[in-house]
Amino acid sequence: MSAGLRPLLPLLLMMVVALLGGCSTYRPWQNVVARADESLVVTGAPGGRGRLGDRHGEGPTIVVALTLSGGGARAAAFGLGILRELQATRFVWEGRPTTLLDEVKLIGGVSGGSILAAHYAAFGDETLTRFEPEFLLDNVDGGLVRSMLSPSGFRELTSPWYGRSNLLEERLSTLYGQRRFGDLAARPKAPLLLVTATDLTTGAPFEFTYEQFALICSDLNSVPLSFAVAASSAVPVLLSPLTLRNYAGECGQRLPPAARKDTAGEAAAGESGYRVRMLQSSAESYVNVRERPYLHLVDGGLADNLGLRGLLDRVVARGSIQDSLHDVAAGSIRKVILIAVNSERETADRIDLSDRVPTVAQVANALLFGAGSRSTRVTLAMLDDDLQRWNAELARVRGGPGSPFAADAEIHVVSVSLRDVPDPERRRLALQVPTAFTIAAEDVKLLQDAGREVLQRSPAFQRLTRSLGAAPAPPRAADAASAPAT
Repeated sequence: MSAGLRPLLPLLLMMVVALLGGCSTYRPWQNVVARADESLVVTGAPGGRGRLGDRHGEGPTIVVALTLSGGGARAAAFGLGILRELQATRFVWEGRPTTLLDEVKLIGGVSGGSILAAHYAAFGDETLTRFEPEFLLDNVDGGLVRSMLSPSGFRELTSPWYGRSNLLEERLSTLYGQRRFGDLAARPKAPLLLVTATDLTTGAPFEFTYEQFALICSDLNSVPLSFAVAASSAVPVLLSPLTLRNYAGECGQRLPPAARKDTAGEAAAGESGYRVRMLQSSAESYVNVRERPYLHLVDGGLADNLGLRGLLDRVVARGSIQDSLHDVAAGSIRKVILIAVNSERETADRIDLSDRVPTVAQVANALLFGAGSRSTRVTLAMLDDDLQRWNAELARVRGGPGSPFAADAEIHVVSVSLRDVPDPERRRLALQVPTAFTIAAEDVKLLQDAGREVLQRSPAFQRLTRSLGAAPAPPRAADAASAPAT
């Protein structure tokens, strides 16, 4: 069997056992309709909840957004190293000491990255001490198999409404302490959380946001974090889709600006019209509840392994980055910082080096873990193009009447990847860590050290820290290591 698929054997066993069972009538959690008396506004949340200005005051002066890619526990460990380095980046901002991690206003994740993102949104700095022992060093795969083989798990898996991903959801529910999206708003300084799955029917990203749930007239506040993250992590075939009910038409929802035909029409004449039309088409598909009464969600990495496309396309659809920050006070923002973390790994088998017909295992490995590479490159190219437009716009509008940007405002984009690890042997080892929920303890350490190192060494991050006047973090032995970790 291909080395890339070997870590997934426990999930394959779960699938086989489920197929051999009988049939029960057990039903797992299901989303509920939003209250009819709530006004589902275009910012996405009933009563305006979920807006940047409402969550952090009317005038945040520094806005940090962090996105964590898919990749199972590998992505979570690499991302945890990034969080640690952001906490170590200390500076004084407008007279108060702070860190870059403290200034994160939005954290997003896909698949393995969403496991960490949701934990940080729920627990804040506690994640830096709790996440490693509670998830990374826990035998999650073995726990899933034990749950499946238990009498209750075996019985539940025979239900047509209960799938393998529901076992993962129950494990994650314990990790998050049964928290729901509505609980995040009650935590002081909690960042907005963006979890991305893939709509199995359309292949489009499905984001767990108030705006998305307004389209299907459902209540995001009642959605467990574990459900969103399990949906984002549901690798097709190996794990089962998770299902939401579409209640469109049962409340007072309306299409967000990105989906209105007039907005799409204005943008259609420009180079970004295709992105706007795709966003509009996706939104309109949910409103047609007769055709789509139920939505089936799978791994977010199939549509967007970086968790960036939705953010970028919405800025394009709204016309400008200034319009995307309409809910903050004029002249308040001085720094906009986007940090994109890519934990994509190499495929286990280099099929291009042989003229033999690839085996079934090699094809499955390439489709599951290799085919997303091109999509990632496309997204990063879009980010580069969008950044050029943002900077050109910023030069025109900062300090102007009604602009959210102060006269000295800057935009910083920092993109880091496992491929940025400088030492060839350590890079090879990091890129070959399997995509699974359980990885070796030495790989957990290797990946965390790699996260801190690549962020420190990033030229874009170095420019950012100089701009902030941040003191350089003290050197660590792991950063200077030239030999492979053992």
